Formats: sequence, structure tokens, C-alpha cells
Amino acid sequence: MVNGTDRLPDTRVARNARIARAWMLAEALSLGMASAVHAGRIVLGHAHLHARVAESVIATVLVLATVETWLRPGDARRAAIFGQGFALLGTLVGLGTIIAGIGPRTVPDVIYHALLLSLLATGLTWAVRCRQV
Repeated sequence: MVNGTDRLPDTRVARNARIARAWMLAEALSLGMASAVHAGRIVLGHAHLHARVAESVIATVLVLATVETWLRPGDARRAAIFGQGFALLGTLVGLGTIIAGIGPRTVPDVIYHALLLSLLATGLTWAVRCRQV
């Protein structure tokens, strides 16, 4: 016999998986748009090849991690942690290039990196704290 409390863990796992997927897709979309900006497609004058490539690679990893949560639900938490951890590390490298004067150093780039870091740190913290995503 299945009662409401027996179904709660499955409901919570399904909800957590949906949240993780939506969060990672939002992060990937943000990075995809940043890549388009650095390709010179959205805002003229902000083209930067290395930033564009890095952002598109990170966005791709996040999308692949999201797909992994659908294909292998038992590994969803691990995929969410890996995808967002990779994205966080890549974003920190990007911020490091800004600080070192190698990457684009515009105010929007600095603000974007700060916002993205907070978004990624929140998602990663949430994924780590969830027993099952």
C-alpha cells in the first residue's frame, strides 16, 4: 500500500531534478548569450574570441549535464555538481583573465562575471546539499 508519505521522497526527488535542470539551463542560456555578445552578434564592439569560445564550452557542458539528469536520473546529483562545478571553475578563470588584463575588462563584463558567479555558486551549493537531485 502506498500512502502520501511513501510518495513524498519520489515527489521531492522529481521536484529537485526539475529545479536542477531549470537552474542549469538558465545558467547555460546566460553563458550562451554572453558568447553571442563576445561574438559581436548582440552588442557591437564587444567581440572577443577567447571569451566567446570559453563561454560556449561552459554552456555546452551545462547543457550536457542537464541532459545527463534526464538520461540517468540516478546520477542527476552528480551531473548537476559536475556541470556547475566546471562552470564555476571556468568562470573564475574568466574573472582571473579580467583581473590579469588578458580578457575583456569592460564594466559589463565584470558585473556579468560577478552575477554569474553568484548564480553558479547558488546552484552548486543547492546541488551539493540535496541528497538526491
